[in-house]
Amino acid sequence: MLDLILKIWRQSHPEQPGQFVTYPMSGVAPAWSLLEVLDQLNETLMQSGQAPVAFDSDCREGICGSCGLLVDGMPHGQAGVTTCQVYMRRFHTGQTLTLEPFPGFPVLRDLVVDRRALDRIMAQGGYISVNGGSAPEANSIPIAAETAAQAFNAATCIGCGACVAACPNGAAALFVGAKITHLSLLPQGQPEAGRRVQAMVAQMDAEGLGHCSNHGECAAVCPQTIPLTVIARLRRQYWRAWW
Repeated sequence: MLDLILKIWRQSHPEQPGQFVTYPMSGVAPAWSLLEVLDQLNETLMQSGQAPVAFDSDCREGICGSCGLLVDGMPHGQAGVTTCQVYMRRFHTGQTLTLEPFPGFPVLRDLVVDRRALDRIMAQGGYISVNGGSAPEANSIPIAAETAAQAFNAATCIGCGACVAACPNGAAALFVGAKITHLSLLPQGQPEAGRRVQAMVAQMDAEGLGHCSNHGECAAVCPQTIPLTVIARLRRQYWRAWW
């Protein structure tokens, strides 16, 4: 069993100033996930009449990414996984864990941020106009296996916002690049390719997100290991759409 110290950002309202509050935790099982530790902390806080720590979570299986927060300054706290998949066996007894909300997004309360900007960017991508109909015959539109694999890998982006949180500019280029790539590589995404990339980049700028300057921190913390090559494809397709 571990004895840990949690240093957590507490902020009751978006318009109110926040501060770090320290909570000692004893009897933490190494098999617990970080979210289970927060669950245990909240149970203790509520029993003593205090407000629980607000944090997002949903599937708790490393699929949705809604649980995202900073752990000791790193989005999700570990490369290649989401926050809910960070387990206490990685830490040692007596260690202090600093938990903060994702930077680059407005704080709603404690560790909860408003990531709807990513939803609005994706909405600008629209839909494909190709009538899919029933399941097509597999060989009716030949697609190279390597191309299909690249499109699928880009489509695994879960929109957690870790890329924005890690980027010193607060850029969402990796997110937008993944969404652009997974359609632009396939025939069904070609008719609206130009309009799509222009609309999504314009919305990204309208949201006040920063511009990519090739730092690479985004790909380093992405739980789905989306590569930086999607940003190169985003830029290439954006300029092609204008010219």
